[in-house]
Amino acid sequence: MSQNEHYQTAPEDRISLPQKIIYGSGAFVNNLLAAAIGGMAIILNLGLGMNPALVGLLGALPRLTDAITDPLMGYISDNTKSKWGRRRPYMFFGAIAAGVIFALLWQLPEGRSEMFYFWFFLIGSLIFYLAYTIFATPWVAMGYELTPDYHERTRLMGVQNFMGQLAYLVSPWFLWFMQHQILFGGDMVKGAGTLAIIIGAFTICVGVLPAIFLKERYLKKETAQPTAVVEKQVEEVQIKSLETNVEEFPVGIAGFFKGFAATIKFKPFLSLCGATFLVFNGFMLISSFQFYVIIFYVFGGDQSQGAEFAGWAGTLGAISTFCVIILVTWMSSKIGKRRAFFFAIGVSIFGYGLKWFCYTPENPMLLLLPTPFMAFGLGGLFTLMGSMIADVCDMDELETNQRREGMFGSIYWWVVKLGMAAALAGGGFLLNATGFDVALGGNQAAETIFLMRVFDVVVPMLASALAIWMIVTYPITEEKAHQIRLDLEERRGQN
Repeated sequence: MSQNEHYQTAPEDRISLPQKIIYGSGAFVNNLLAAAIGGMAIILNLGLGMNPALVGLLGALPRLTDAITDPLMGYISDNTKSKWGRRRPYMFFGAIAAGVIFALLWQLPEGRSEMFYFWFFLIGSLIFYLAYTIFATPWVAMGYELTPDYHERTRLMGVQNFMGQLAYLVSPWFLWFMQHQILFGGDMVKGAGTLAIIIGAFTICVGVLPAIFLKERYLKKETAQPTAVVEKQVEEVQIKSLETNVEEFPVGIAGFFKGFAATIKFKPFLSLCGATFLVFNGFMLISSFQFYVIIFYVFGGDQSQGAEFAGWAGTLGAISTFCVIILVTWMSSKIGKRRAFFFAIGVSIFGYGLKWFCYTPENPMLLLLPTPFMAFGLGGLFTLMGSMIADVCDMDELETNQRREGMFGSIYWWVVKLGMAAALAGGGFLLNATGFDVALGGNQAAETIFLMRVFDVVVPMLASALAIWMIVTYPITEEKAHQIRLDLEERRGQN
């Protein structure tokens, strides 16, 4: 196949637009919860006076448990056998639990000590993230198996990322809403409690849609055949596995640990995880940090005006990301997923650098200028990475004879959440390192302002540059992905 030729998507491999949108509704819920838990954390500092370092720890510590619960949920989902499928029951009940717990988490009692709020929020967060895992891990895994086609996977991930970005149209306004003078009298804690109830109810109503309306591809194929045929195919696969030295994994705890080890040692997957951690961590670090730059540098401590401009910048970023997703999805079909990644992240690096010149008190409107360029970072990342991991799942099956979308998805998204946690924790410590003092308001030291600006620009630029370096050796091209699919279908006895 020449560089300018591409395999065409067969009609049976296509996913209808309504199905893509329904799957994408899960991305909306996923992003809404992620944006809310990160963006609303500022209330703990500005509303309750909690030390920024403690706020950062509240974002980081629950991720330690995710290192266990996420892969375990992935393994459970991969190995569940029920008439409703491997994924759907967990998605349904997980969405309900996550919505209820999130709403309760922000109903903070008044007049308590700093450590009371710390432990209250930490314990509540641990419970919330467990429910969140039960929903999100099977939802991610389902996306990897909805189609076997190289390009249709990118289109699916483009739609789900497009849907997910709708969350970022509203999330930049959370701070403005929580401190609204008319609605809450400026009581940010009360505003956070009301906002959490709204988000929780929405999570329940929308999060259950993929579980109700989507069908699992492998479940349908297996249950549609008589038992004798299934047993014969299993026997043939086992014989071929022995002939080709493909290792069979045991079940139970031993199977979990063996599958986990095989996943984290799979080099193409590690490249994707490393690049994602760097790009996402760099973005999340400044997504909370830049509020302080905008408020205390551009607007001299005016929280109301700073929050409004931050809201406009976030909304513009979300709109720009929609355009980026469409562009990157198209580019991927023309130049391949890896080159499209290089282009998207390169443009985002330019955008981060532009902030140094455009975040200025002399002309606050200029802070909107870097936003469309920065949108290429996450817009390109989550359009391409999901599609590339689906390709990795096929390559892994060829080598291990296992379908482990749940394990791959859980570890990948744990890396994403670890990046978020590291950003929240790092943001708090970096803010302390600048010498920031909330009691000084708009009278921060000049050195503090300078360091805030440096961290805001340099950290994401370096992280994104390292991410490009990590993807240089990623091996799965369109040609290789197509050959892997042919080999798998021959092994399964398909045409």
